[in-house]
Amino acid sequence: MKIRSIVGLALAVFACFKIVDLLGAWHFEWLFNQPWTEYIAPCIMFYVGVGMFFSGLFHDSDQWLSRTIPDTEEGKRIHCSVSFGGDEYVYNGEHFHGATLDATFGGIRIDLRNAVIDEDEEIDIRTCFGGVELYVPANVNVKVKSRSFFGGVGNKTFRPERQDIPTVFIVASNTFGGVDIKY
Repeated sequence: MKIRSIVGLALAVFACFKIVDLLGAWHFEWLFNQPWTEYIAPCIMFYVGVGMFFSGLFHDSDQWLSRTIPDTEEGKRIHCSVSFGGDEYVYNGEHFHGATLDATFGGIRIDLRNAVIDEDEEIDIRTCFGGVELYVPANVNVKVKSRSFFGGVGNKTFRPERQDIPTVFIVASNTFGGVDIKY
């Protein structure tokens, strides 16, 4: 287990104790009147803050993990799921046959600009405190149907619909999350 995980878990447990104490469900005066809450807790918060600051300075700002396209049978949809992280899928000449994308507390970037799309396809997207960044080729129509609760879909592909090219249908369900569609 990484030090970030241990410190995060400790801070979360501390916060839960404090919330329960504030609600009056259980009294933890003995816990919050200890010297460690006055001296050690601020030191831990300082350590976490400095670590985050320097990791942002010296590490690559792109948090996306490049993944290979999931293997599927011909004509089948791909299924991509991310929790607490970020994944990137880039199509370079492969056939695209639809997808199901789930992003929970994380993000998915899928680049279809070089994908082969011969017929109408559907992308089913579900986000919860996460997001999906979708790049579509310029030679497809895009139709969006969205059910969002404190979230939404940003569609930057508006243009008149053409009948001679395939359509990518995007069905998005967002809860505190969003989808961004671009060329």
